[in-house]
Amino acid sequence: MNLAKYIDHTNLKPEATPQDIDRLIDEAKTYHFASVCINPCYVGYAKKKLQDSDVKVCTVIGFPLGANTSAVKAFETAEAIRQGADEIDMVIAIGALKAGLYQEVQQDIEAVVKASQGHLVKVILETCLLSREEIVKACQLAMAAGAQFVKTSTGFNKHGATVEDVALMKATVGEKMMVKASGGIRTLQDALQMIEAGASRLGTSSGVMLVNRS
Repeated sequence: MNLAKYIDHTNLKPEATPQDIDRLIDEAKTYHFASVCINPCYVGYAKKKLQDSDVKVCTVIGFPLGANTSAVKAFETAEAIRQGADEIDMVIAIGALKAGLYQEVQQDIEAVVKASQGHLVKVILETCLLSREEIVKACQLAMAAGAQFVKTSTGFNKHGATVEDVALMKATVGEKMMVKASGGIRTLQDALQMIEAGASRLGTSSGVMLVNRS
């Protein structure tokens, strides 16, 4: 198993400087991670720095609350693609999901999928705020909306990924979608357990340490 190719090497801290992003990019190129996951303001910069590498540029939309309007999420997505993003990680309308406004949630995801112009879309559920039934429903809506991944967490809420949530998400989407585990993955054991549970990607800022210990 090539663990590096599971990893979206991540720095979404609000205080991240260009120097921090340079370090993230250099590490991603050295270890051949799947992508760097960064805030939208750094997409164009990262794309130029990574143009001769096998590392993708991933960015976040409606982050971290998911509470932007669908039109704003769609615009943000289109702008990110224009700047060079290869992959889009969007946060669902969490309040709408919990209120049972399922058509609204699906249309919100669809707006981002359409604006992504065929690029990979990962739908962040923020599982720590959801019941098991809500996690299943969110996965079904993301699948119906045409996204390729469901993702556990932003890493900015109560807690991140759990093995149980990853397994539930994978059981729900089966082979039709992939699962990204994100938030709190800091040890090799964490990483391997998430993969065993069904994760195809890991969002973590600990990628270098994980690969060096694998």
